[in-house]
Amino acid sequence: MISDETWSVIGPLFPPAKTRGRPPVDRRVIVEAVVWRFRTGAPWRDLPERFGNWNTIYRNFDRWAKNGLWARVLEHVQGVAERNGDIDWVASIDSTSARVHQHGATLPRAKKGHFELQQVRR
Repeated sequence: MISDETWSVIGPLFPPAKTRGRPPVDRRVIVEAVVWRFRTGAPWRDLPERFGNWNTIYRNFDRWAKNGLWARVLEHVQGVAERNGDIDWVASIDSTSARVHQHGATLPRAKKGHFELQQVRR
């Protein structure tokens, strides 16, 4: 799933496998499993067997998310793409309004003092 070119960019950002304890899972396999999971939207337990134990994949994903590794990968990839001229930082802002669902329109409103929050004092 992940090309060798892509892995050469992001691979060095991942922590090296520990040399003690259980045999380590290949970092590239973990990243490919995470990509597969988010691409398909499937639950962690439904990871194909080719990726190994789903719980091992999830624990690595969670640990890396908590220590900010995924954010660093995103920043690094964006930086490389910007240096190569592959990214354009143009933003499009939409001012479309969103209506409340019909069941949410009848909910009780929080009041502050004698006036509701949306009322104007005169």
